[in-house]
Amino acid sequence: MKNEFGLGASILEDGNSLKFKTGSWKNRYPSHSKELCKSCMLCIPYCPEDCIKQKDGIFDKIDLEYCKGCGVCAKVCPFKAIEMKSKDND
Repeated sequence: MKNEFGLGASILEDGNSLKFKTGSWKNRYPSHSKELCKSCMLCIPYCPEDCIKQKDGIFDKIDLEYCKGCGVCAKVCPFKAIEMKSKDND
């Protein structure tokens, strides 16, 4: 019997998530305040999607094309420099 459904959720190669922009899934997104940020970089290792980028040891940006809006970055920020906002109430 031939498999009609294909491979499903199989991951056949590493780094394949870079091919799929998943940011449109979220209903909340992180908003970063440069004024409050101290570039402690605590948010970077906690981001499960590696969306927080730094440049020369300073917070650079959040890649919203891959961010799924989990809010972990906002939760761990000791300076409240990241706030979660609703996509509906921009």
